[in-house]
Amino acid sequence: MRVLVTGATGFVGSHLIEALVRRGDQVTALVRSPGKASLLQRLNVRQVPGDLHDLEALRIAVRDQEVVFHVAGLVAARDEPEFLRANRDATANLLRAIAEAGLRPRFVLVSSMAAGGPASRGRPLRGDEPPGPVTQYGRSKLAGEEAVRAADLAWTIIRPPMVYGPRDSEVLKVFKLARTGIAPVFGGGSQELTAVYGPDLAEALVAAATSARAVGRVYYACHPEVFQSVDLVRRVGGALGRSVQVVPLPDWVARGALSITGITARLTGRATILTPDKANEFLQAAWTGDPTPLMEDTGWRPVHDLIKGLAATVEWYREQGWL
Repeated sequence: MRVLVTGATGFVGSHLIEALVRRGDQVTALVRSPGKASLLQRLNVRQVPGDLHDLEALRIAVRDQEVVFHVAGLVAARDEPEFLRANRDATANLLRAIAEAGLRPRFVLVSSMAAGGPASRGRPLRGDEPPGPVTQYGRSKLAGEEAVRAADLAWTIIRPPMVYGPRDSEVLKVFKLARTGIAPVFGGGSQELTAVYGPDLAEALVAAATSARAVGRVYYACHPEVFQSVDLVRRVGGALGRSVQVVPLPDWVARGALSITGITARLTGRATILTPDKANEFLQAAWTGDPTPLMEDTGWRPVHDLIKGLAATVEWYREQGWL
C-alpha cells in the first residue's frame, strides 16, 4: 500500500511506521521536526517537511496515497483553543487537502478514549455509546472525530486507552516513581483501567485500515484485561523488581496538587497535562474499553497483557538508559 502517516516521529507513530515497513508498504511521513526523524531515515521512509497547518505540505504528502493514518495530536495545551487548533483544525486541514486532491483513501484516525469519556465500573465501552468527554482534551479529540465523520471518505476511528511501551515518556513517569519505592495514586487506587502496548496498537491500526468491515466504525484498541490503578503501580514495581508502597491521594488533595501544577505551568508559559481540568479524568471510576468488536471485525489480537508488556518496556528503558 501507499501510506501516509502523520505524527510519525512520535511514540505511536514510530511503532506504526515500523509495522508498515515490515509489511513492505510504501510509507510517506509528514515531518514537522526533521531532527527527530532518525528512525525514518534508517527505514528509508519518504519524508515531507511541514506540519498540519501547512496546506501546501499536506497537498504534497497526500498525493496518490491509498491509506492515511492520522496519528498526530496534542495531549497537553495551555487552553482549550490550543487543543482545538491541534486536534480539530489540523484534522480538518488534512481532510481538506485530501478532498482538494480528489482522493478517497482509507482514513484511520487515532483518537483517544478521552473522546468517548469514562466508562462505568464493570462496563467497558465498545465504541457505539454516545460520547461524553469530560476534559478540554477529550472534547478536542471528539471534535476531530466529528470532522472525520463528516468527510466523504471510508474512515475508521480508533480510541486507545492508556498506551505504554518502548519510546513512551508518559507512563515512564510511573516507572520512575515506582523505582523510589513510593508511588501516589489518585483516589483510593480503585480506578478500573485497560491499556495497550504500543507495538500491539500499531498492528491494530494496520488491521483496521485493511478490513472492509471496519469502515465507518469506532473501536477501542486495547488488551481485554481490566486492572485497577493500584495494580498498575504494583505491577510496574514488579517489573522493576521493587516493592512499592502505594500512597492514595484523596480527591481534594489531588485537585489541590493539580491546581498548583496547572498554575505553575501557566505562569511559566508551559503546557502540562497535570491541570485541574485533568482531574475530571484522573478521578473517574473507570477508563475501560472492550476490544471485542475490533477483534471480531479485523482479526487483530493484542499480544501483550500488562505483565508481559511492562517487562518488555522495562527492558527497553534500561537498554536506552531511561531508567
